[in-house]
Order: sequence, then C-alpha cells, then structure tokens
Amino acid sequence: MPKADSPTGFKALKDTALFKPVQIGALSLEHRVVQAPLTRMRGTKEEDAVVVPNDLMLEYYSQRANKGGLQLTEATDICKYASGYPGVSGIFTPSQIAGWKKITDAVHAKGGLIVSQLWHTGRASCASFRGGNQPWSSSEHPMDGNYLDGTSCAENPPRPMTVDEIHATVKEWGAAAKRAIEAGFDGVEIHGANGYLLDQFLHDNVNTRTDEFGGSIENRAKFPLMVIQEVSKAIGHDKVGIRLSPYNYFQQTKDSNPNEHWSYLCEKIASLSENERPAYVHMVEPRFDEVLDEQAKLDALSAYTSGKGVEAEATVKAKPNGLSQFRNILSKGGVKFIAAGGFNRDNAAPKVEAGDADAIIFGRWFIANPDLPKRLAEGLKLNECDRTTFYGGNAKGYTDYPFFEGSVAA
Repeated sequence: MPKADSPTGFKALKDTALFKPVQIGALSLEHRVVQAPLTRMRGTKEEDAVVVPNDLMLEYYSQRANKGGLQLTEATDICKYASGYPGVSGIFTPSQIAGWKKITDAVHAKGGLIVSQLWHTGRASCASFRGGNQPWSSSEHPMDGNYLDGTSCAENPPRPMTVDEIHATVKEWGAAAKRAIEAGFDGVEIHGANGYLLDQFLHDNVNTRTDEFGGSIENRAKFPLMVIQEVSKAIGHDKVGIRLSPYNYFQQTKDSNPNEHWSYLCEKIASLSENERPAYVHMVEPRFDEVLDEQAKLDALSAYTSGKGVEAEATVKAKPNGLSQFRNILSKGGVKFIAAGGFNRDNAAPKVEAGDADAIIFGRWFIANPDLPKRLAEGLKLNECDRTTFYGGNAKGYTDYPFFEGSVAA
C-alpha cells in the first residue's frame, strides 16, 4: 500500500501523472481528472420532447467546475425525438441553447472547460417519448424487457433506418455540434457507446442489415465514421471526441469479436485526414457494466470470447480483452485516449503513468464529490454516492453533496 501522506490518511495524488497538464486537441487541461457524462434527468420540460437546462443544472455543473479541469455533459439530444427521455435536455431550440450558455459561462468563470456529449438513442427509447413515432435502429431487433413507459420492447420493436435517414441524421449531428459551440461549449463528444444509436450499428448482434451499412465491420462502421467526419468539418476536428464501448452488454449489445472489430474502427479513425480526425477517443473498460458487478462482467466476457460459454458460437478471439490495444492504434494518428469505467483513487494514476490513457473519467465519485480533483490531489476523504438519487428528482443527491471542509463552491 502507498504511504499515506495527508492528514486524513489517504494518498495525495498531486505529484502523480494524474495531475500533469495535457493538451487534447483544442483543450488545454491542467490535470487529467475528467467528469463523466452522467444522465441525471433534472431538466425542465418545456413542451413535448423539448427539455431545457435549468438553474438546478447550472448549480450542479458550476459546483463541479474547476480550474483547468474538463467536464463532459450528460448525453444531449441532437434533435427533437432523438431520445425523449424525461428530464434529458437537448440542444436544438433557442431556449436550450440559452440554458446551456448559462452553464458554459459559469464553468468558464471558474477556469474550467466543458464539452457537450451529443446523442441519439435509437431503439433505446419508446414511441410514446417520440411523438408516437416508432423508434429507429440499424435493424428491427428489439431490446429485452420493457421501455421506461412500461410498454413491451418486443411488441414495439424498432424499424431499420433508411439510407436517406442515416444521411440526414449525420447532418443533424453536425448541426447540433454547431449549436453546441454557439452555446459556449469548448467542444463536443459524439456518443457512440452504451447501446445507443451509433452503437446499434457497430454491434453485430443488433446490426443485421444487408445493405452498405450492415454485414461486415467495414459497413457497420460507416455511420459512426460519417458522423465523426461531419462533426469535425462543422466545428473543427480539434474540438471533437467520441465515446465507444466495445465490450458493452448494456441494452443487449454484444458483439461477436469486439477486439478485432473495434481495432478496425480505431484504425479507420487514426487514418482519417487531419481535418477530420477527432482529438480524442473515450472508451469504457471491459470490467464496467451497468448491471453486472465487475467480476461477473469479466467472467462473462471470458466465457464469451474463449469459447467456454453458452454464448460462444461467435468467433473465438486470440487478443485479450482490454483497452490498450485500441489506445496503441489511435496513438499512431495522434488521437488522445480517455479511459472510463470503475476508476478510483488507487487505480487512476497508474493507468496514466503506464501510458495507457491520457486522462481518466470519474462518474460516481464526481457525483458525490463536487470538489473531486482537490480531494484526490490532497488525499482527502471522499463522500459516498447515493444510487437512489441518480435519476430524476431535485437537489437531493444532485447539488447537496458537501464540499470538503475549507473548500468553497465559488
């Protein structure tokens, strides 16, 4: 165990690689502790499928802003009916842009940087949240269980997007990126992970199309790559990142060969022209899962990828499950790498020091500790989070977590 070097008995990390400056495209960071994009569902409904950022959200992001630190916003709708989740803000109306502008101004006033994560949920949300319209996906395969409104996913399956709809949605992402810059964001992150629309094209258990956007990984990767190119042209490649989750099980995405398939995607990203190549890729560790605990997730991946499990009809993979292979590919194109999934006080700095990531995402620790970078740097005790307050509600479990004694919110 490292020697405790703070009054509270925890290791102070201020002299580790976690607190060294780093340049990620246009983003000049003074440290590498990054706030995760966290769905909190606290926005205000203005009209059907239009949710706007409010003063409570302003307080939440302002509390967590810190000098030279990066915050990624909750996933934000690129257009009307991109998600329709309750309390999830978009960036497609003047009122939404104005609400976000208050937040970006507050973050910048504290010397912080903030990036908007842009999404479309595809089959992950229901018709009743989309003005009665059937959800889109790569194919017609539904998720298991029920949607948030209680309706059956199997009885209300998605429909495959047309080629024209794919191209139109690429344009929507570019337009949303421009609006994000108008709202004062320092950049955008394309949400291509966690079983949402772009991820539904990447995973071969969901994407069973037979046209130019399905079948081979070359075809399945086209839509995400087109979005990267469009967004980079819209606002400048140095302000663009993308989140990916090759080992995702959430929302029933489960690829047959994540190591080979996401290696291909990373090769394509690294080889994009300089004015289209994103500044960073943000990936989720294989150990992290929304439902399974860490050991159960790793056991499931091991069975699935080694041929020992009941789901191992898929091609057996020789490569181990891990993010380093993707980081190594991306580094050839100068693309920075941000890692997420189960990081804490003990395992974050070693990840950076080993050269396996340029920055580290913290989610639950940032929820419970508005002054997380200070606490990590100085070896201060951390608040524990309350899972029951993660989604929806009011200030409880959102803006009422205490700063460390002596810290200030201003």
